[in-house]
Amino acid sequence: MAVAEKATDVSGIADEDDLDEEPGEVIESAPPLKVGEEREFATYGLKKKLLKAGTGWETPEFGDEATGALLDGTKFESTREREEPVTVKIGEGGVVKGLEHGMVTMKKGEIALFTVPAEPAYGVGGRGCDVPPNAAVQFEVELISWIRVVDLSKDGGIVKKILEKGRRNESPGDLDEVLGTLMPLINCNVKYRVALVDGTIVAETPEEGIEFYVKDGHFCPALAKSIRTMKRGEKARLIVQPQYAFGEEGRDANNGFESIPPTSVLNIDIELLSFKPVIDVTGDGKVLKKILKEGESTSSAHEGATVTVSYIARLEDGTIFEKRGVDGMQPLEFITDEEQVIAGFDQAVATMKMGEQAILTIHPDFGFGSVEIRRDLAVVPPSSNIVFEVEMLDFIKERAPWELSNHEKIEAAGRKKEEGNLLFKKGKYHRAGKKYDKAADYVSEDVIFGDDELKLAKTLRVSCWLNGAACSLKLNDFQEAIKLCSKVLGVEFHNVKALYRRAQAYLEISDLFSAELDIKKALEIDPQNREVKLIEKKLKQLQAESNKRDAKLYSNIFAKKLKVEKVENEKQDEAVALEIAAANTLASPCSDRKRSDC
Repeated sequence: MAVAEKATDVSGIADEDDLDEEPGEVIESAPPLKVGEEREFATYGLKKKLLKAGTGWETPEFGDEATGALLDGTKFESTREREEPVTVKIGEGGVVKGLEHGMVTMKKGEIALFTVPAEPAYGVGGRGCDVPPNAAVQFEVELISWIRVVDLSKDGGIVKKILEKGRRNESPGDLDEVLGTLMPLINCNVKYRVALVDGTIVAETPEEGIEFYVKDGHFCPALAKSIRTMKRGEKARLIVQPQYAFGEEGRDANNGFESIPPTSVLNIDIELLSFKPVIDVTGDGKVLKKILKEGESTSSAHEGATVTVSYIARLEDGTIFEKRGVDGMQPLEFITDEEQVIAGFDQAVATMKMGEQAILTIHPDFGFGSVEIRRDLAVVPPSSNIVFEVEMLDFIKERAPWELSNHEKIEAAGRKKEEGNLLFKKGKYHRAGKKYDKAADYVSEDVIFGDDELKLAKTLRVSCWLNGAACSLKLNDFQEAIKLCSKVLGVEFHNVKALYRRAQAYLEISDLFSAELDIKKALEIDPQNREVKLIEKKLKQLQAESNKRDAKLYSNIFAKKLKVEKVENEKQDEAVALEIAAANTLASPCSDRKRSDC
């Protein structure tokens, strides 16, 4: 920030009416000041008169560095006479306290006249011959600029001064790869420099900057921590204390860099030129997508889209084993989530937008696995990590349910259900379940069907829920199976298949009571159902085993209780015996004489 100030004794100026607000509260609901208008704030009774409107909407904060200049008027001090503006850090006593509270209301380029009461100005002591005791003073201030100052570590260990804001409202994450340049504190034209407090340059980057992953850090711990707070294009100055740099040990000279003495404070100017977002597609780090060029559209391909891509596929050592859509070759067209390509490529491409370019790094678990694969240009060895440089040329998404007529929705649901059935027969239960889910979405209960279509839509919906429950049982997702069967029974309470499959799920989670209720109800509806009778036998077996375990448990508890009672009884008997013996001793004629006298 920047400030210029002029102060005049205005102790005789009459106060305006007090505003109806709490102490220290800014009237956020009040309209902006107009040029020539004056307003009083509750904070210290400060008054502000706008002389020239500023630009933008942002204002400085406490802790920021402001630069300003004096305009004109009667004065006891003028920064204008210094022929350069003055820079102060708001909140650290560079100007009187009342003025600091006024400066944080100003916009860039604004000029305002502040009337500061005596207490937050120079108080009872005044200021020498210039300001008498208990005098209110006026400061005419032009806010030229300010630098946002942030304590990143919350302990003063890493202080960041934002010299130039970033162009976009986004910051890199742990996985993102960044391209950064570090500029010298003493020479802002140099791309990379780190300096000691005495100005000694100890490190620098190449002219084009350097690339690295944020999570891996670079140079010193403060750098990665700072980059996480920066936006693309942002320039900042870092003041780094030793505990976030090289500590008490310092660093020896290496790789052409100067040595860094122990307990050194570093001054680093840093610019974040760009960063490439890296997305963990599978959530386990086995398929990573590094975006080289952002896509043009707002939506991605998603599952079921027909996509057209170009790519170059390499091994980790750079060996190219396949190309499509480059060097005169035709691009590849496929439907996502149909297992037409390897799983990692399939899932990553489904997240891409039109025109997006990315590098995919794929683990063998989502690639070609542990077998050797011969491709067009080279052999892919077993258990190889593979890398694709891919561009999304085009995609056609599946039409959403709301884009279809009711007749088309029923047809689409039927197709998805049949696709699910084929996948189920092949043992691909996860993908089959997704097909059933999509089919059910097309004929959702939220859709208003006509009388002729309603029965068919309901039949399809129930069938998809039942088939989805079968997939969930195969995948050991018993809670999902229970949920889907319960949906069916909410519509058809007599559906034996739903009762049977829900009973299976209940048995698997050892809810024998709920399983028994479903089995009894199913046999009431269909007493001769073979599958239900078989599961009833399993239920009885599990109940018998449970009863046996319970009997043993209770037996052990009872035996333990009897043992405790026996020990307590024995102790009680022993105590009674001791009491009787004592009583007998007292009753004996020899009790008061020596035994030899009896």
